[in-house]
Formats: sequence, structure tokens, C-alpha cells
Amino acid sequence: MAPNSGDDGPWLVVGLGNPGPKYAGNRHNVGQMVVDLLAERIGGRFTKHKSRAEVVEGRLGGHRVVLAKPLSYMNESGGPVAGLRSYYRIPPGRTIVVHDELDIPFDAVRLKRGGGDNGHNGLRSISTSLGTRDYLRVRVGIGRPPGRQDPADFVLRDFSAVERKDLPFLVDTAADAVEALLGADLAAVQNTFHAK
Repeated sequence: MAPNSGDDGPWLVVGLGNPGPKYAGNRHNVGQMVVDLLAERIGGRFTKHKSRAEVVEGRLGGHRVVLAKPLSYMNESGGPVAGLRSYYRIPPGRTIVVHDELDIPFDAVRLKRGGGDNGHNGLRSISTSLGTRDYLRVRVGIGRPPGRQDPADFVLRDFSAVERKDLPFLVDTAADAVEALLGADLAAVQNTFHAK
């Protein structure tokens, strides 16, 4: 039996990004794009939650899920995530954070549990607020900035015209990875998605 199998309560799936239309198409907001797609798949609409996040509750692949988008800025994501985990009584092992990753090529999705924040302010905030790094991550590759462009500037820019053509496929793959992680063995899911 897989370590996460059985329905012992809901899973929390958090899509990281910055709030508001100004940031909606930014590379930094790809985590929210993935959670938006998952909400579409379950036919749910986001509503405001007292934890400073928008949430959708539903079922994915037979598992109860709480999809969430913090309403804070990226570097303050930890407060809303900790609030949601406390409210829904969700342990770290059933928390999945979907985020952009500079060190992965644009067309790739990678999964892991725990580890450092690799300079990602959203992850740093979450790890600090939760008091642990032991949560699942779906890392959506956005690639490195060209030339000498500052990474902080790069992540706050919209995807290029070329990237936007393939973006729906990348978001779809990341959403599939989230669904695959629910109740499954991490290593088995990594074998499937890391081979792509």
C-alpha cells in the first residue's frame, strides 16, 4: 500500500503567485495557473477564505482536495498556507505546493518532498510559517533568464509569445502531476513525470 493511500482527510494544493490582474500572466504565477486548471477540472469556483486565500473544495481522482491561491504577495505566502493547514487540519505530508522553478527548463515538471527553497521567497515563507520543509512540491520549469537579466525581474515578466504557445501543455502536465500525487507513491509519480 502506498504511504499516502486511503482517504484520511483532505489534501491541500496551493498554487503560488502574486495577487491581481497585473501579475496574472507572470512566470511567477504559473502555480496559480495550475490550480486554476484543477478548479476547472472539478467544476469549482474560488471563494474567499478567512485565511487570506481563495479556495475551492472538491474531489480529484477520488480524493478530497482544498485548492488554494494565497491573496498575499509571494514572499508572504506562508501565513495563508499555515492558516489553511490549521483550519482544515491537514498534515505536511498531504500538502502540495505548486510553484515556478528557474533551474528547470521551461517545458518540464519535477516533483519532490522537502528540500531547500533555492532562493524562492514563496517557499521560504511557507517553510518558515509551517516550521517544516517536509511538504510536496510540484516544480514547474520556467527556465533561466536570458543573458544578464536579473532573475527577480525575469519571474515578474509575462511568458514570451513563443512560450505562451506551449504554456497550456505545461500547465496541463503540472495539473496531471498534482492529480497523480494524490494517494500515490512519490517515487512512482516521479518516474512517470521526470521521464517526460
